[in-house]
Order: sequence, then C-alpha cells, then structure tokens
Amino acid sequence: EVQLVESGGGSVPAGGSLRLSCAASGITFDDFSIGWLRQVPGKEREWVSCGDISGDMPYYADSVKGRFAASSDTAKNTAYLQMNDLKPEDTAVYYCAAAQDECANFDYNEAYEYDYWGQGTQVTVSS
Repeated sequence: EVQLVESGGGSVPAGGSLRLSCAASGITFDDFSIGWLRQVPGKEREWVSCGDISGDMPYYADSVKGRFAASSDTAKNTAYLQMNDLKPEDTAVYYCAAAQDECANFDYNEAYEYDYWGQGTQVTVSS
C-alpha cells in the first residue's frame, strides 16, 4: 500500500518559515517525482513545485519561486518543501503527490497527473 504522509504545517506570521515533510512508503522513491500542490477552500488545487528524485533542479510556480525550495532524502524516503518569506496568500492546505515519471515528461502542474497523494497539512500565514 502506498502512503504519503505530510507533516510540518502550522501557523506563522508573514515573513516566517516552515518546512513541510512528505514521508513515503510502499513506493520505490527513486522511481517517482514528488509534486507539492496547495488548495484553498472553494478554489482548485494549485501546483507549487515538482522535483525529480534524480536530483535535477525542481520546477516552481512563479508565485513561490525564490522563496520555496523542494528537496528529498532518498535514504529516508522523504521529500521536503522549505518555505521562506511566507505571505498570507500562501495560506492553504499543502499536499505532496507522487508521479511515476520525471517532471519533464508529464504536465506537472496538473493535479490529475499525480498517482498518489498525501492527506494534506494546513499552512496558515497571518498578516
């Protein structure tokens, strides 16, 4: 059974930082790309980043570029999203998702392209 479990969400003031973790089990981590997406109630899920486990430079949405950094630790089967200089508009439920292909080979900004999903973790940024 494939499981992705996010952790690390919370409430921070604007300008603060958080690091989200995504612990994966039931998959061979090296064979998957990990995407991070977020969702605000009433809106569609928004893509944030896609990172190949191979270590190539991750892709980022323009709204987070320069502030967020995706990484992974294959030994721990865990992916991370370091979020710095957080803004109130970053408030959302953040999901990690896994796709069995390299980011460059699929529409990584489309939620339906991902095969497995975590349960989400809430990030709240106050002004």
